[in-house]
Order: sequence, then structure tokens, then C-alpha cells
Amino acid sequence: MNVQTNIPLSTLTTMKIGGNANYVADVTSKDELQQLYQNSKKLNQPVYVIGGGSNLIAHDEGFPGLIIHNKIGSITITDDNPTATTIVAGAGEIWDDLVKYTVDLELSGIEAMSGIPGTVGAAPVQNIGAYGQELADTFVSCEAYDTTTDTFVTLTWEDCKFSYRHSIFRGEATGRYIITSVTMSFNKTKPEPPFYDALDKYLTAKHIDPTTVTVQIIRDAVLDIRMNKLPDPRVLPNAGSFFKNAIVEKWKADDLLNTYSDMPTYPVDDQHTKIPAGWLIETCNLKGEVIHGMKVHDGNAVVLVNDAATGYADLAAAREQIIDTVRDKFQIVLEQEPLELTLIVQA
Repeated sequence: MNVQTNIPLSTLTTMKIGGNANYVADVTSKDELQQLYQNSKKLNQPVYVIGGGSNLIAHDEGFPGLIIHNKIGSITITDDNPTATTIVAGAGEIWDDLVKYTVDLELSGIEAMSGIPGTVGAAPVQNIGAYGQELADTFVSCEAYDTTTDTFVTLTWEDCKFSYRHSIFRGEATGRYIITSVTMSFNKTKPEPPFYDALDKYLTAKHIDPTTVTVQIIRDAVLDIRMNKLPDPRVLPNAGSFFKNAIVEKWKADDLLNTYSDMPTYPVDDQHTKIPAGWLIETCNLKGEVIHGMKVHDGNAVVLVNDAATGYADLAAAREQIIDTVRDKFQIVLEQEPLELTLIVQA
């Protein structure tokens, strides 16, 4: 394996900020991963594991240890029957490559998550989701290196404690596990309406009969929607959705609807409602604004683009100003979605 020194974190993350990492190494196998981690532990140096760097914010001071770039690949069908197919994907696989693979096989489960940047290993960390689907819907288990016991373990759906954009990997078990592969189960039935609101509107505008929709149609629709709403991080540096959608108590949403009748809402359960963070930010007249060098994206206010930020301090200042503005107007506190590069997680 090749270990590089003094590598700018701005080259490893899609937000394009951050100082240097002391060491960076690619790993393509579980043995390499375990060996590198054990060596770093013996040297008493911190370790951080990344995938695509698309949901990760680096700091100006850099990282005083080893960055492990997880590139453990492979996609394998482990079970196939008339109604479902089980697939194991390596943590280093590009997420959208896996989506395309399943869609090509006419399997349903993650087609609405087309175009999400990052790797398979990062997906369970924040329980990624889009347009009515989330990883937890297809997740069966994952294999991970347990840094506490120095063993490889299998974690079930129940073990991971998934919730909205959350799991044990960014909760109580932050830093303990390094995901090496993910097992998912996909069904062979066609997508059926009702579809997520944005998808439904798209299909209607394109005069597509909802009863004829296939996984390929859903994938094409999502990619088209994303192309018009979300900036390509290869062109405009960003970390995707920067704020989580707000989950509030139902009475709070109902109260706001009395004032903002056009506010989009989505039921979570009997007591909670989801309000899009982008709508909250846009309603504060921040869409398109440049704040401390970070631009609130013109097409989707939940995305922050690194327009002219010189470092993490600019990003932090912009984040706090947006959070304060939304809180003052709606009494809702937005939460950051991307992870901070401080502990052992995958991003």
C-alpha cells in the first residue's frame, strides 16, 4: 500500500477546504485496513476513514494522523429468488454505480437515491435518503472492522438503530466501526404510486402514466431533477445538502401553517412533521446570498457552495448566520448534515 504525506484535505473533500493530513493511504482490502489501523494505534496517531469526501467538512488545522481512503470494492449477488435479490457491495464502491447496477437488473429499492455522491460505506452512517427512499428500507446488515475488539463483525438492521439521517455510526458508536461492506435486499416489483411529491410533479409534467413507471424511469427522473436543483461538486465545491430537514412536533407545523399556508410539510408519524430546510432558508430570503464566502445555492437553498471561502472559519460563520436567521423567524434550529473530520467515520 502507498502512504502519502502532507496531503491537503481540500483535495479529498468536495467542499474544497481544510489543511493538510499528515498521512493518507488507500486501502483495497480488509487486511490492509486492519494492518494500517493497528500500526497507527501502536504509533498512537489518530485515524479517520473517508470514502468520497462528499459529506465531510475538514478543518483548517488539518489532521495530525492517518487518513484511510476506503476503496474496498466488489458487488456480489448472494441470493436470488422470484421476488427479491440480495446484494453485498464493498464499502469503497461508488454509491451511484451500485444504484445503476440494481436498476439495470430491474431491482427496486434505491432507484430514487440515484445521483447521491459518495460511497456505499458512507450510506449507513447517515442513513442516506432521497425522494421517498432511504438506505434503511433495503439494508440487511453490514460488515465492519470493530476498532475496539480488533475483529470484523456483522451488524444487523437492529444494531444500526437507523433514524432520519442518523445511525449508531454517527451516534453512540461514533469512531468504533469502519464499514467494509453492506448487504441489501431488493425487490423485483415495479415502483407504484403514490410517489414523492417532486417525483409525482415531474412525471405529470412529462406526461408519464404513473402505472407504467419502471425503476429506470425513476432513476432518469431523479437524475434530471438533481441536475437542475443540485450543483455538481466537481464544478461548484459543495457537500450536498448542508442542513437536515427539520423534524418538528405536529402542533408546531400546524401553527406555522396558519401563517405560511404554502409551507410544504411531510408527516413523519402521528406526532411529528418534516419541514424542508431549503424552504425555511429560502423563506428567510437567503437563497442566492453569499455569506462569508459561502453561497446559498440559487437552485436549492439547502446547499452551500464554496464561492470564495478561505477556510473552515468562513464556513462556520456562514452556517451560524443561517441557523440564527431561521431560528429567529421560525423558532426552528437547523442541524448540519455533513460530518466533521474529527473522528473515525466514513464520509
